[in-house]
Amino acid sequence: MVRNYRLSNHGVITPFFRKKKHILIVSILVSLSIAYYFCLPDKLFKVPTATVVESSSGQLLGALIAEDGQWRFPVVDSVPHKFEVSILNFEDAHFYRHPGFNPVSMAKAIRSNWRAGETVRGGSTLSQQLIRMSRHQQQRTYWEKIKELVLATRLELRFSKKEILKSYASHAPFGGNVVGLEMATWRYFGLQPHQLSWAEAATLAVLPNAPSLIYPGKNQEKLLEKRNRLLHKLHKNHYLDSLTYQLSLLEKLPNKPFNVPNKVPHLLQFLAKGNRGERITTTVDPYLQTTVNAIVNNHHKVLRQNQVHNAAVLVMDVNSRKVLSYVGNTTAGADHEENVDMVHANRSTGSVIKPLLYAAMIDAGELLPGMLVPDVPTHIAGYTPENFDRSYSGAVRADRALARSLNIPSVRLLQSYGLQKFRDQLDFFKLKGLNRPADHYGLTLILGGAESNLWDLCKTYASLASTINHFNKTSSEYYIDEFVEPVLRMGFDADFGKKSTEKTLFDAASIYLTFEAMKDLNRPEGSESWEFYDSSKKIAWKTGTSFGNKDAWAIGVTKDHVVGVWVGNADGEGRPNMMGLNTAAPILFDVFDVLPTSSWFQAPEDEFTTIDVCAESGYLASAICPKSSIRIPNKKQYVPVCDYHRLVHLDQSGRFRVNSSCGNPAEIRTEPWFVLPPLMGYYYQRSHPSYVMLPPFKSSCKQTGIPEMAFIYPKDGSRITLTKNFGGETGELVIKLAHAKPGTTVYWYLNDTYLGETVNYHERGLIPEKGRHRITAVDGSGNEIMVNITIE
Repeated sequence: MVRNYRLSNHGVITPFFRKKKHILIVSILVSLSIAYYFCLPDKLFKVPTATVVESSSGQLLGALIAEDGQWRFPVVDSVPHKFEVSILNFEDAHFYRHPGFNPVSMAKAIRSNWRAGETVRGGSTLSQQLIRMSRHQQQRTYWEKIKELVLATRLELRFSKKEILKSYASHAPFGGNVVGLEMATWRYFGLQPHQLSWAEAATLAVLPNAPSLIYPGKNQEKLLEKRNRLLHKLHKNHYLDSLTYQLSLLEKLPNKPFNVPNKVPHLLQFLAKGNRGERITTTVDPYLQTTVNAIVNNHHKVLRQNQVHNAAVLVMDVNSRKVLSYVGNTTAGADHEENVDMVHANRSTGSVIKPLLYAAMIDAGELLPGMLVPDVPTHIAGYTPENFDRSYSGAVRADRALARSLNIPSVRLLQSYGLQKFRDQLDFFKLKGLNRPADHYGLTLILGGAESNLWDLCKTYASLASTINHFNKTSSEYYIDEFVEPVLRMGFDADFGKKSTEKTLFDAASIYLTFEAMKDLNRPEGSESWEFYDSSKKIAWKTGTSFGNKDAWAIGVTKDHVVGVWVGNADGEGRPNMMGLNTAAPILFDVFDVLPTSSWFQAPEDEFTTIDVCAESGYLASAICPKSSIRIPNKKQYVPVCDYHRLVHLDQSGRFRVNSSCGNPAEIRTEPWFVLPPLMGYYYQRSHPSYVMLPPFKSSCKQTGIPEMAFIYPKDGSRITLTKNFGGETGELVIKLAHAKPGTTVYWYLNDTYLGETVNYHERGLIPEKGRHRITAVDGSGNEIMVNITIE
């Protein structure tokens, strides 16, 4: 049967038009469904949040206000039970049962508002309130209410009730520029949200209802009335027993806001650079941080009396590389650059990289701990290093030179080892401030000619310590990447790479011997007897002072911890008597005193072997040396055999040397004798009374070729500029000479002009004219030496 798709004579719609109407309805419903699905933004709140730094236990260490000037923390992980119960009983008792709106509450609100002729009651659920907050508090009209209702139902479909409650607690206004439960808890009570009492939770629960009218410090009666009414409701609904209710009523309201904790201001700024607006869980130990802050502040009170205003401390765990404490500066005020983070500021290193050279040379088989190193006046290509106290030892053991931080032995060792080779090895440590070629630094590299920062230096010493620890824990293996960056955030672990039988840079034995030498440093004044106490802590530590007393360093390491300290002025001003030993080291040991005690490093036995060395010179033992056995890294040694011991021919009395020209061979006594070169011996005997100079030859003997004297200053080929004093007078050139025989007379000549003579202490002052000159010295036995110099 053929259907008619037109209107009948009676005006009845045909099936064709009925079908078209159905399609239109379906289209409208589909369009509405799509619009409903997409009506809720992907991100409900597009507002900046504060940068929050907290400890692994959730303690707030510091926060940086959001970019819009609001104290709005990132979304909380959970809502505390007391606040959840309070806010639901106050705002939305049927929260877990409604689909986003409560028709009964809405009807009651409409009736009350109609009777009053104004808005006196709201019927919004927490879901609707959350939508209103996300829409930046639009004007409260019925049309807006309809929008909020629709969006609230869509919100319920996308998120769980717990997620909606967390979002509400994180974005609700709590008065002023305080947004969110977590910030409100800190601001008004100085607590974490889970620490709130019932009275405190109830106080915060009533604040979002009228944050512009009621907030702590003002309108106390209204706030108290609302809080107590909510507490009564909680008691009535059996959330509070009678005793808890009565005690809660007695709790006072907060009168003034608390300051946000600010334990790590410089770390906060450092972390915020790449993580603005995030919640960052850091590795910092809050209790240790508080203690170290107090230590720094106490020392700062003393330091500022010498106009030293800034200091920084970094504490790291050796094995995990976690930063446990981070003090970027003192609270010195803006006038003294307190906002500068000195943990990452590059400054002259002073002597704190000397241990790296010591370890490098032992690792290369070019140094032994007891080897004598020259400590005499030194002039190298126009460079004249000096020890801090401007004294000379003549010769000093390498380990003692490190312990005493002597400059001249360090420069001589660097020259011997190779400046370029050492500079290349420093690249392994990734010291950011050290970015110039070797020629730029020259030999001053070892004395602070380069720059680095506390962060990288602590990382360097931690890598050395963990090399020993890893070697002992892994059946004598190394990790291929010991020089990893410190860890600042929980959830991030240091990656040391794969295990290897090959060392990364220095072997464990060389590092162990370096730490052994550093352990023997004399501690600051007042701590000299530390080693006699059973509870004393063994620490390998090193101080450093830059040129001009601008930077004072102290770095200490144990099996478990590294502590680094910098003291100085952020603007670079040097101060008299500001040295690593008396300013930075006391802070270092105060910090170690509050750290857990660590056992000393376990010796890496598999890396050691035993050899015989000369007991007096520390070089490999010769056939005539008094021998001593020591443990050294098990590798080829390039240390020479001792040549300071010589066979000396004496007469029967032992008072004079003889040779075949003046003695009966049958009566000659031959003995080994420890003999230093004249210049070294001249200074060495002053501090070593047991050192005996060679006896003189009998007067009838012909002299051998052994040098009897040597110039201390100037060196042959020196180019010298004579300085003038404030009166314009030219200062003298002081020439010095060392002689092996006490009481010897030395005769001096400038070119061919006789200057005079000296006895015992051979020094003379003269003022040569500009140009080339020859200085000659002749002793009473006819021995002659000379140097050529140029006066500029």
